[in-house]
Amino acid sequence: MPAIGTPQLKLLEKLCNAVAVSGDEGEVRQIVLEEIKGHVEDIKVDALGNVLVTKKGTTAKRLRVMVSAHMDEVGFMLVADDGEGIYRFEPVGGLDIRQLVGKPIWVGREHTPGVIGARPIHLTTAEERKRKIPLDNLRIDLGPTGKAKLGDRATFATQFQRNGPVLIAKALDNRFGVVTLIELLKHAPPNIDLLAAFTVQEEVGLRGAKVAAHALNPDLAIAVDSTPAFDLPAWDDEPSSFYNTRLGLGPAIYIADGATLSDPRLVRHLTATGDAGKIPYQFRQPGGGGTDAGAIHRARAGIPSVSVSVPHRYAHTAALIARLDDWKNTLTLLHAALAHLTPSVLAGERA
Repeated sequence: MPAIGTPQLKLLEKLCNAVAVSGDEGEVRQIVLEEIKGHVEDIKVDALGNVLVTKKGTTAKRLRVMVSAHMDEVGFMLVADDGEGIYRFEPVGGLDIRQLVGKPIWVGREHTPGVIGARPIHLTTAEERKRKIPLDNLRIDLGPTGKAKLGDRATFATQFQRNGPVLIAKALDNRFGVVTLIELLKHAPPNIDLLAAFTVQEEVGLRGAKVAAHALNPDLAIAVDSTPAFDLPAWDDEPSSFYNTRLGLGPAIYIADGATLSDPRLVRHLTATGDAGKIPYQFRQPGGGGTDAGAIHRARAGIPSVSVSVPHRYAHTAALIARLDDWKNTLTLLHAALAHLTPSVLAGERA
């Protein structure tokens, strides 16, 4: 059985501290390739930069099971040079502009330090302070000696931290999925052919997953991701059916999201596995958003798909918070569900 211990936490830290904004996932891709080398039979890097891996089983009548986790994170792209180390930028992925002012950042593969700047409160009018700062008024400031190129990506300069049962980092969405997928490959059950897809450009439209699903042509797919929790005390009086996951309740199994209606046979298999193994889980339903499953289930002639996510707070900001036990139970549930997959799971009616 795979487990989350010191080596896996160190790997998660290394991945979270990497810069891999959508379209420039090379730093994370290199870590993945180093980790899986020697554990699998076939590794390919496709034209978009997806890492596609095959780990064949040994039993008869094996299902081809795709498990997907995206390598990219939200961030910024430098688009204009204003001189003296000051750059204009555009967001990459879903970011709240209100939260950006004053955030330390890393730029490019050299992790050049900088800050997102705007006029301070001393230099603004009372009327200006009533309004959200527009993106056009923000700049990335690297200082006069800071070097960058137009097109370079940038992301939040948040170092990974552990505080007892709590993990704090940028890009837990979706470095959780990346490490989980690596561990599943290292402990792949023999009853399936495990087709692992470490995908690119999820945060800008599930682009890598569409290409990966076409190439791998699986019988079914599971997207492993991280999902926003809706569980702060201040929100207790608000509708709990929107992003209704909570920290501490285990992996979130998707019934539906903004991009996918999960295959009910796979939902039943996951919940039966959790019940039998006394593995805690929760349902993430309905809510908006989406995972790689949104592209995978529409590939080829249709691929039965479901998503399983580790819940976290403060999605797409400089620092996310999650619980270690939720991650551990996600890995345990996924491995057990894969180990008990047989063709009979898909033999019944979809609904």
